[in-house]
Amino acid sequence: MPYLIATVVLVGALCLVDLLLTLAVVRRLKEHTKLIDALYELADAGGPAGASGGVAVGEVVGDFDTTTVEGGHVTRDLLPEGTVVAFLSPDCRGCHEQLPELASWAAGQDRSRVLAVIDGRSGDPAELVTTLLPVAQVILDDARPHVADAFRVRSFPAFFQVSAGGRLLATAPRLSRLAAGSPA
Repeated sequence: MPYLIATVVLVGALCLVDLLLTLAVVRRLKEHTKLIDALYELADAGGPAGASGGVAVGEVVGDFDTTTVEGGHVTRDLLPEGTVVAFLSPDCRGCHEQLPELASWAAGQDRSRVLAVIDGRSGDPAELVTTLLPVAQVILDDARPHVADAFRVRSFPAFFQVSAGGRLLATAPRLSRLAAGSPA
């Protein structure tokens, strides 16, 4: 009988040690996941501010003159204060993942202050256009991407917030990283 009790205590102690080690591994995995997510976001944004040659915060974006899919006229100088400009591509998995969040956020905003620029050179932009048209001004940047060139966009998705006249206030790889896109 004493051997049986000793065996049960030993097995119980081993299970407790195993549980503690498992919890420590889970905690480390969570830390590593946060670090890897930060690296992915840094890579999606093109590196540290200005490292990819994009427009830096405080600079004025390049000049552009284009029309929306509904025929509206849009230029850098016509952008209202605080406009959020989202650059999306039909072939971008991250763009489709963030589409519901963008559409939901934009639905609560003034439509004139939300500009969705969709790269029409790759894939079928119909889903992106259909989803965003009711809540944002939509531009299809196709043959020569005027607006993407003005913002020096290198990867998708990309989100910018500009002041009146086109001065860049903020840039982020996710809408939720912009002050304008954060929940109140």
